[in-house]
Amino acid sequence: PISGGGTERQVTLLQDFGARILCATPSYALNIAEVAESMGVDLRNSPVQLGLFGAEPWSEAMRQDIQRRLGIRAVDTYGLSEIMGPGVATECDVAQNGLHGWEDHFLFEIIDPKTLQPLPIGETGELVITTLTKEALPMIRYRTRDITYLNNEPCRCGRTHVRVMRVTGRDDDMLIIRGVNVYPSQVEAVLVGFAGLSPHYQIVLTRDGALDAMAVEIEQTPEAQTAGVDPVQKAKEVRHHIKSLIGVTCNVVVKAPGEVPRSQGKAVRVRDLRPKGSPS
Repeated sequence: PISGGGTERQVTLLQDFGARILCATPSYALNIAEVAESMGVDLRNSPVQLGLFGAEPWSEAMRQDIQRRLGIRAVDTYGLSEIMGPGVATECDVAQNGLHGWEDHFLFEIIDPKTLQPLPIGETGELVITTLTKEALPMIRYRTRDITYLNNEPCRCGRTHVRVMRVTGRDDDMLIIRGVNVYPSQVEAVLVGFAGLSPHYQIVLTRDGALDAMAVEIEQTPEAQTAGVDPVQKAKEVRHHIKSLIGVTCNVVVKAPGEVPRSQGKAVRVRDLRPKGSPS
């Protein structure tokens, strides 16, 4: 374990040690891929075969991008420091469809975050976890704030433990922009894989009079910049897609490659520039 930062060194160590598994946040995995490419290193030809990624919501489009750029199978892992850290639930590399929860150690429930009433299997709400075997600091019906749903159908890999489906966001991360509920992961799903754009982005919140306003800052790929793709026209396309798929009107700024800050750990997806004390 070498933590985040010193990304060039991380790329070198991946090669020197012949590592077969990479465990990181998904945004930092993309950072590693980008730095490796700038170093002339093709990690698709390295021994790395599997990636365990978690600690932040990430979309299926980002998974596909990571797999393509690193040449690995990328699986989701889930954990909370209050429960036990990483490993509360993990996807298999067979189906990559939901995280197998270790039901011999944890009881998983979904509740309505407003009424706190339990929801049936398959309905989306807030994940609640009770520890069954933890002795020093047991947690009873701990509210994770993570939005997801449960699936109790047997997985293609043969495991029968309940699956925690991909977390789409946190109840306390939800943004309300001019009456529209928006999760950062929804914006990511629109942006990642968009032709000519890199997967690095930030959402910027400001106050426009009495209403909140949202801007999305995204980068061109080096290839798009070299090809002379008009960033203003690309911004219009992205804005239209966000409006069509999420229902919120926002400003979009397409920046040059490298201008959006990179993650050394958990990605900072939202910059809140609203005046202090303004309602969220």
